[in-house]
Amino acid sequence: MNIASLLAKKSGAPITIRPEQTLRDALALLARHNIGALIVVNAASHPVGIVSERDIVREAARDEQVFGRAVSEIMTRDVITGVPEDDLLAVANLMTEKRIRHLPVVTGGKLIGIISIGDVVKAQRDTYQGKVETLETQILADKA
Repeated sequence: MNIASLLAKKSGAPITIRPEQTLRDALALLARHNIGALIVVNAASHPVGIVSERDIVREAARDEQVFGRAVSEIMTRDVITGVPEDDLLAVANLMTEKRIRHLPVVTGGKLIGIISIGDVVKAQRDTYQGKVETLETQILADKA
């Protein structure tokens, strides 16, 4: 299974924000869409960063006036991305090793989706459950 198969099951475009928007705007989007991170994109829809709820909380703990600041001031700029052809097992390992919970997916430099570690774990669980059910069916058929 690869990222493309996972994205095919997800609905809607990824939620993005522009670098010049405020952290207050970011919080509103995170809350409205019940998500944990936003991809920061430029005018050409190319990812230039990522900002998570954790990033904002950490900054708010240091500076109570953070909410009027631009997203670009606290976003992570070195974004690790995936491509649709990436294998989910490799992606799971990458996300675990790099301690990231969200992976933007790009094609030709343009953002086409985002997956979370939860998406990856659920896909792996579903695959394993399908294999278990197949094996149970085979065992029961052999006993009959």
